[in-house]
Amino acid sequence: MEFSMLELVRMQDAALRARAQKVVPGGMWGHLNAAKLPDRYPQFFSHGEGGLLWDVDGNRYVDFMCSWGPNLLGHKHPEVEEAAERQRRMGDCLNGPAEVMVELAELVVDTISHADWTMFQKNGTDATTTCVTVARAATGKRKILVAKGAYHGAVPWCSPSLIGVTAEDRAHLAYYTFNDIESLEGAVNGAGDDIAAIVVSAYRHDMSFDQELPTQDFARAVRRLADAKGAAVILDEVRTGFRLHTAGSWEPLGVSPDLSAWSKAIANGYALSAVTGSDWLRKAASQVFVTGSFWAGAVSMAAALATLKVVRRDNVPDKIARLGQMLRDGLETRSRQFGLSIRQSGPAQMPTVLFDDDADFAKGYAFCNATLAKGVYFHPRHNMFLCAAHTEADIADALEAAEHGFATVAKTAPN
Repeated sequence: MEFSMLELVRMQDAALRARAQKVVPGGMWGHLNAAKLPDRYPQFFSHGEGGLLWDVDGNRYVDFMCSWGPNLLGHKHPEVEEAAERQRRMGDCLNGPAEVMVELAELVVDTISHADWTMFQKNGTDATTTCVTVARAATGKRKILVAKGAYHGAVPWCSPSLIGVTAEDRAHLAYYTFNDIESLEGAVNGAGDDIAAIVVSAYRHDMSFDQELPTQDFARAVRRLADAKGAAVILDEVRTGFRLHTAGSWEPLGVSPDLSAWSKAIANGYALSAVTGSDWLRKAASQVFVTGSFWAGAVSMAAALATLKVVRRDNVPDKIARLGQMLRDGLETRSRQFGLSIRQSGPAQMPTVLFDDDADFAKGYAFCNATLAKGVYFHPRHNMFLCAAHTEADIADALEAAEHGFATVAKTAPN
């Protein structure tokens, strides 16, 4: 495989950054801001295909961020694109939904084990916020329990930043530690009889930390404590949905949530999110006022319908788990060759790689800059993503680049 050399000047990317600085505060917002990445990372991209991505200067990458999760089947998946284009020719944003909304809702309910009904939105934050609203409406209670450090969206009630957020926005949040039953019990007891919901991520995927899968005992405790208080269990599947298990990420644990929030991969890159829920919350879901001008967009729903059909037909979670394990095993072998100690955590489909003795992430940044120069897009601190379009050849290319990355780290930080 021929790799682009990132040592060459990024003329187009640099020019676009300069233009953006004049018309966009800070040049870019939120988690997509390349200023938060190692300094050689591009900000602007031209196109993607399958598991590959090209920046505006023509550099090609094996893409292990997959648009930060939405790319599940591969960029420009032909079945998804055909379905989206067919619906686009008929209409997208109309005076109400198209027929495809009912078809998609039926498929979602048939696919997700706990789902008796579903509602559609556009972003993950829409879905988590709708879940919280429905839970409060159904229970008549106020308190929402969330894990410390967990990410559930970017609006005041849950934003990781406190800038522009008031104490009143968080007045009814209470906190527990993920996978810590004693901590969860303490939070429940502290909230008394005013608990509307316990919100929990499918697994702990906090940035810059080792990822942590839920224990079955913890998942059962969440269910037991919510039931005892008449509260809803809200499972945040925004990041994990359809990568870990087709029917729901907690399906292997035997624990069902009352509400789940879905987005990212549900429409393979088209803007869509969903809330799924149990029958006892149906009336409340029909009564709350949640809406958006583009929430009934038919093109993204057609894309989602095609995406879910492929996920079910091709058993996508198992496929990407196998590829993810190949990547994980190869990284472990090569890091040892250079006397380096790394920590790999989380599901194989959503790997996180951190270096030991790297509190300032200098090793991680050096590694990722080196792999980027060899045409592989890793992230030094965030969980990554595999997609169904990745191939064994892509994994081989990634491991070749990783060998270069480990060699670079070993030279600069041998201990």
